[in-house]
Amino acid sequence: MFTWAQYFADWIVYQLLGLSKENHLAAALNFFIFDTIKIFILLFFITILMGIINSYFPIDKVRYALQKRKWYGLDYFFASFFGTVTPFCSCSSVPLFIGFVQGGIPLGVTLAFLISSPLVDAVTVAMFMGMFGIKTTLIYIISGIILSMVAGAILGKMKLENLLTPWVKKIIENKQQSTDIVEHDQRSLIDRFPELFKEAINIVKGVAIYILIGVAIGGLMHGFIPTNFFEQYISKDNPFAVPIAVLLGVPM
Repeated sequence: MFTWAQYFADWIVYQLLGLSKENHLAAALNFFIFDTIKIFILLFFITILMGIINSYFPIDKVRYALQKRKWYGLDYFFASFFGTVTPFCSCSSVPLFIGFVQGGIPLGVTLAFLISSPLVDAVTVAMFMGMFGIKTTLIYIISGIILSMVAGAILGKMKLENLLTPWVKKIIENKQQSTDIVEHDQRSLIDRFPELFKEAINIVKGVAIYILIGVAIGGLMHGFIPTNFFEQYISKDNPFAVPIAVLLGVPM
């Protein structure tokens, strides 16, 4: 699907700029160009797809259930479990997360979903099953759900709504000011599409700078950090291997 993007990145780096394939800067720049194109395209189309899903998803009913019943922490479990069973990566989780925030679902609960969704997904589970067996896979799944629940509960208690970026706050304000409920909208999908297209553009613009920074960091690591770096510092003999692996995993 993105073979053309790789050809385009190769053309810019190796032909237009004339850099050698053995050059570390060339590898970093090639990674940056290819992944930037791929992620922006994926994010845009997945945002539109999730916008369509949000249009038909009964978020108001979910909000009502969460607000009117005493769940005693089960709301965090359901959010984490939902994030686990849905095949959403980070790109698709963010638009759905925004849909939950728009619907008035508590921020801590939505964060529990946002953490669990890319952390424990179908691809990861399948890889764990093949590499480590069912016992390790079950431990990973349970640990991921518990971690998401605890993190969501802690973040929910911290009342972080005021720290949402302005473009997310604007989306929420527009939703609150609107008298139309999206999931009850009787318009056809074709009639809704311009609105979904505009919202997807706004979401992509809102996270663009963070994508560029993240991909740039990934490109530098891809081009300049040798493979044996990880073997040298993350070994079973190093008592600090786990925290080092976690710190390295954040920018990656």
